[in-house]
Parts: sequence; C-alpha cells; structure tokens
Amino acid sequence: MNRTLAMLALASRLAASPVAADTFVIDPVHSDASFQVRHFVSNVRGRFTDFQGTIVGDPAKPEAATVEFTVKTASIDTAQPKRDGHLRSADFFDAEKFPEITFKSTKIKAVGKDKYEVTGPLTMHGVTKPVTLIVTNLGTVGTGNDAKFGFQATTTLNRKDFGIVWNKALDNGGYMLGDDVIVEINIEAGRKKEAASN
Repeated sequence: MNRTLAMLALASRLAASPVAADTFVIDPVHSDASFQVRHFVSNVRGRFTDFQGTIVGDPAKPEAATVEFTVKTASIDTAQPKRDGHLRSADFFDAEKFPEITFKSTKIKAVGKDKYEVTGPLTMHGVTKPVTLIVTNLGTVGTGNDAKFGFQATTTLNRKDFGIVWNKALDNGGYMLGDDVIVEINIEAGRKKEAASN
C-alpha cells in the first residue's frame, strides 16, 4: 500500500513538473530583416545583414514562448555605399555608439489563425520603447531535430520615438524623409543542436 502511494505521489510530481522548453535558433542564411521608409515621393528599401535570434518554448504552446532578436546596426545595406555610410553616422543609427538593436518579447497573444501579437521592449539608438510585432506562422517542415519553422513579423516604427530625427526641409515645403519605418522580418528557425561531447 505504501509503495503504491509513493508511486502515485511520484507520478503526480512528474505530471506537475514543467516540460523543458526547446530552443529554436534563427538561420540567418534563410532569414532576412528589412525595412522601408519614404524618400521624397517614393519608398527606399534596405536590410540588415548581421542579425541573430532565438525562440524558446513548446511549438504546441506558442503563447508561452519567448523571442529574442539582435541586429548589428553597422550591417545596414541599402545598396548605396554612400547612403549606408550616412545611415551609420550620428545623424541616424550612430552605429559606433549604438552597435545593436535588440528586442525581447514579454507577451504573445493569439489574434487569429496562425497570427499573433508579440509585444516587448525594443532598444534602438539608446532608447527603449514597447513595440508590438504582428507575427504570422508560415508553417513547419520536417520532424524532430530536423524540423524547420517559418515566421513573418511586421511592424511600423516612428524613428523619432527612438531619437533618430535627422531630416532635410524641401524648398517647396515638406521634408526629404518620412518618420514612419515599415519593418519586416522573415524567419526560418530550427532546433538548437547540442554540442557533441568528447
């Protein structure tokens, strides 16, 4: 009887124990972090080529997951070297003083089929503000440790909220640059591979 009770107690503790979360690492080769901003009457597009991130959680419980993302500001690329140098300068990202943009989720909320609001602090140019990303689950391929997960995240940021205020007034009124920046991040992630033991 005592043995049975002990086994039941152990089973109860195991059932109550949280399952260890998996860590999924963003594959930068098959992911991208891009943006667009108004320039005069058109939109200029760019991207960051050096970034990394992780998703920690259980794929069956996405609202309990956490997401971290880091971008190196010096990796900005708009296909125009002169413009990229200006964007790295103190007029914009001030990449030498503020080398990283970081985001870490604090809340994930389902808002539709395969769609989530992911909220957390974004730090850019030395300023931290809460932002919400609209994230779409693009699906899964493979199984087990070889599974790949796809996501698309979008948001719109006001660059002035982060102290990036440079602009140029036009002779006929208005300004060269818009304030709103549309951000799009496409992610392919896979389970973190454990280092082989010697």
